[in-house]
Amino acid sequence: MRPRVYLDWNATTPLRPEARAAMVAAMDVIGNPSSVHAEGRAAKSLMEKARNQLATALGADGADIVFTSGATEAAALACAGRGLHCGDVEHEAVSAWCATDLGVNAVGQVAVTGPETTALQYANSETGILQTLPEKLAVSDLTQAFGKLPLAFNWLGCDIGLTSAHKLGGPKGIGALILRRGLDLTAQLKGGGQEMGRRAGTENLIGIAGFAAAAEAAARDLANGVWERVAEIRNILESALSAAANETISVGKDGARLPNTLCLVTPGWKGETQVMQMDLAGFAVSAGSACSSGKVKASRVLRAMGFDEIAAASALRVSIGPDTTEDEVLRFADAWIAHYRKARARV
Repeated sequence: MRPRVYLDWNATTPLRPEARAAMVAAMDVIGNPSSVHAEGRAAKSLMEKARNQLATALGADGADIVFTSGATEAAALACAGRGLHCGDVEHEAVSAWCATDLGVNAVGQVAVTGPETTALQYANSETGILQTLPEKLAVSDLTQAFGKLPLAFNWLGCDIGLTSAHKLGGPKGIGALILRRGLDLTAQLKGGGQEMGRRAGTENLIGIAGFAAAAEAAARDLANGVWERVAEIRNILESALSAAANETISVGKDGARLPNTLCLVTPGWKGETQVMQMDLAGFAVSAGSACSSGKVKASRVLRAMGFDEIAAASALRVSIGPDTTEDEVLRFADAWIAHYRKARARV
C-alpha cells in the first residue's frame, strides 16, 4: 500500500526539523521572559534573539514584531476598531473586522480606494492570486506569501503586516504582527505589559523559538530557488489535469499567483465530494481555506470573483510544498482524472 500524499500546504505545513530542534532546546529554558532573575533574563534573551531572527527573515528590521497566538489574533489586534475596508476575498480573520465593500474583479483583484483605510492580503489562500499592494496600505495579511515569495516588509509600504508560523514549517499556535515603528495599537488582551504593552500574557517561548527557526530556514529555501522548482511541479500537475478536463477552470492561471497553489473549478462536481474521493484514494487536498472548508457552502472568494453558486461550490485546492515530488502529483492526477471521468459519465 502506497503512503498517503499531503497536498494541503496552504492549510498547514509539516514541521521543519530546524523548528523542531529549536523548540526542543527552548523547552529547557525554564524562566519567564518577564522575570528579572538570571533564568528570566535567559528566557528574555532567547525571545529577543528570535524576534530579531524573524525581523530579518521578514525584511522588517526597524519595525516592531509583536508575538501573538497566530495570524487570527494578529488580525484582531491590527484591525479592531479602525473602520477598515476590504474586499470579500480576505481571510475571515481579517474581513470579520472590516467593511467588505471594496470591489473584486473577475481575476480576483481588489479595487482599492483609500489605502490608508484598507486591509489587503498579499496572497489568497484559496486561489493563490497575488494582489498589488499600494503604498500607505493600512494592513496586509502576509500569511500565505511569507516563506513562498521574496518579500520585505520595509519595502511594501504598509503600516501593519500579519503572519503565522505554521504556514512556513513552524509550529501551530504562534503568529506575529509586524508594526511600522512609530505606530501604536490598543491591546485587545488586557493584563500585563508584555510585548511592549500591546499583547498581554506570558509569551509562548517554545513556539517563538520554532517560528524564528522556521523563518530562517524558509529564507534559505527562497534564496536557493526551492520554490521555483515547486512552481514547476505545480505546472506539471496543472497541465496534466487541463489536458484531461478542458471544462475545468484553473483559477488565477493567467495572472500572478503563489508558486504552489492550484485552484480548480469543475462546475457541477462538488468540491466536498472531490475532497472525500481524493482522501479515500490517499491524497490530502481541500475545497478552500482550512478555516471554512468544513462548511458545506460555496466559496465566497469565488463568488466575489463572479462565479455562480454551482461553480463556486465546485472548487478544489491543491497546494504543494518543497517536499512534494513530481511522481506524487502525477499519481494524484491519475486518481483525480479517474474520478472526474466517472463523475462526467453520470451526468
